[in-house]
Amino acid sequence: MPETTTPATELTSQYVAQVTGDLERNVKEQERITAEIASLQEQLAAVQHDHTVLVNVQQALGITQAPARPEAEAESVAVPSPRQTSGAARGGKKAPKSTAAPKKAAAKKPVAKPADAAKAAQPTLVELIRRHLLELKEPRSAAEISAALGQAHPERQFADKVVRVTLEGLVAKSQAERTKQGRSVFYTAPKSAAAPEAEAQHAETEH
Repeated sequence: MPETTTPATELTSQYVAQVTGDLERNVKEQERITAEIASLQEQLAAVQHDHTVLVNVQQALGITQAPARPEAEAESVAVPSPRQTSGAARGGKKAPKSTAAPKKAAAKKPVAKPADAAKAAQPTLVELIRRHLLELKEPRSAAEISAALGQAHPERQFADKVVRVTLEGLVAKSQAERTKQGRSVFYTAPKSAAAPEAEAQHAETEH
């Protein structure tokens, strides 16, 4: 009996080790994919916001040139044309006033719209985390990095879970390094990326 139970026990231990390893790889793969999805969703939201701003700027510069709203364009062209003909029939002095007013209104709107476009051109979460890692001198946890980003960018919200998943995604792409101390996990910039950054800062100080 002992001879038959020993091989069975060895096979069981091998299966347990294999399943455990497969589970660890599966969890890491899930974290990597989740980080990529979060990053892509953030990029998509930024691009959509940019599209809305650009459409508003295009309409402010000239409504007749906006291809997205042909019906509004037809109305905007049809309304001033009778006023111009009627003004020309009465003496031709009122037609220039009707054309000058839209120009003034169009000149005021683009001043505010480019400001919105500048706000929309914000760095993504991945870029913010990479920059922050390059500035760190010591490893930091995901919660500490999230808190630091929140202080540096109070206008944005940083969830600890999203930051941690994004960090794991950077680790999977070799764009960040992870160290473990007990049950705590800390992150730093990879040495290959930190060295050029230090050289660039040193060159700036010399100049």
